[in-house]
Amino acid sequence: MSGVIPIAADAATPAAAANDVLHLMRPGPLQLSALPPLSLYVHLPWCLRKCPYCDFNSHEWRDAGSELPEAAYLDAVVADLDAALPLIWGRTVHTIFIGGGTPSLFAPASIDRLIGDLRARLKLAPGCEITLEANPGTFERDRFRAYRAAGVTRLSLGVQSFNDAHLQALGRVHDRAQAIAAAEEAAQAFDTFNLDLMYALPGQTIEALDADLDQALALASPHLSVYHLTIEPNTWFAKFPPSVPDDDQAYAMLDRITERTALVGLERYEVSAYAKPEHRCAHNLNYWEFGDYLGIGAGAHSKLSFAHRVVRQVRFREPRLYMQNASAGHAVAQSDEVALADLPFEFMLNALRLREGFTIAQFSERCGLSVTAIQASLEEAERKGLIQRDLARVWPTERGLDFLSDLQAIFLADG
Repeated sequence: MSGVIPIAADAATPAAAANDVLHLMRPGPLQLSALPPLSLYVHLPWCLRKCPYCDFNSHEWRDAGSELPEAAYLDAVVADLDAALPLIWGRTVHTIFIGGGTPSLFAPASIDRLIGDLRARLKLAPGCEITLEANPGTFERDRFRAYRAAGVTRLSLGVQSFNDAHLQALGRVHDRAQAIAAAEEAAQAFDTFNLDLMYALPGQTIEALDADLDQALALASPHLSVYHLTIEPNTWFAKFPPSVPDDDQAYAMLDRITERTALVGLERYEVSAYAKPEHRCAHNLNYWEFGDYLGIGAGAHSKLSFAHRVVRQVRFREPRLYMQNASAGHAVAQSDEVALADLPFEFMLNALRLREGFTIAQFSERCGLSVTAIQASLEEAERKGLIQRDLARVWPTERGLDFLSDLQAIFLADG
């Protein structure tokens, strides 16, 4: 079990922040030989409409008569970052991801201001990847170019489908024509960009999936993220489940996706991600390799390593409540120290998503544990045909990727 770390009431003051750092640096159960790479996640929480399948911390902007409180929200985000800086002082930030919600609801001038504020406070790696999520429903011609001029280096476009009936069933605010126009603009504005697609949609056939793939591949995106539609708790679809393809149909669809992407040089490097060489998402790779990330913004999550412990934090979820607390220097709603026994499962939850898996040295470095801590689970996973390994590396088999939840669950027993 994780132990809750108290949040100091006066954490906004420099002295209190330093005391928090000293608290986290005290002797503890781990002895990490080095800190992992650090990324930054910024959450912009508003959408035009909440999709029926979405369980992310996104909130419809219902006040059609007024503009988003962009400046006030960014003030809160910067205050949040300022209060968190002592926890990451001196560390280089390798990637930035601006997610949501629908970040492209924010004007390019606001994104320019945000990136400028981040650059002023953080030590960014040369060539730092800065990704912005965008939706075709908020697309305006030349808007993507303005984001590029503001410092965004990579766009992730939430298309989901090019079929108008499926888009309507998913509650999306864009149509096929808008999706194509937005993708074409992204290709012109950015050297690298991603298209998000979904499969196993209500009423979808293999032929309809092929049509979506035809269009996506014609747009020549160097990166595709293709997700199985899942019915998540506390969503509209959970209350009113749609009729979706059965498991056999869904597996056939996944096989078709993997086959067709490979033919055009898009390698499946993660369970849901396909990319051309040099176009993998560095930010997501850091997650999957159990790197560190500071999350700021409403509901954002952080995972931060210190010499003797790994800590997870969660910000206040509701945007107004977050803004009030962040502005006062108290954005963190909960901070938990990850128990030693939980680290193997948390590591595997991420690393086993990668087709190339992980190195034994990486496991020891990121978790502060010997491989003996997972030896029994490795043997079980190998016996079931879910992984392969050699003296240096462990990686999932095709069966392991297909039954990823079963593979990950084997390591839960180590806790």
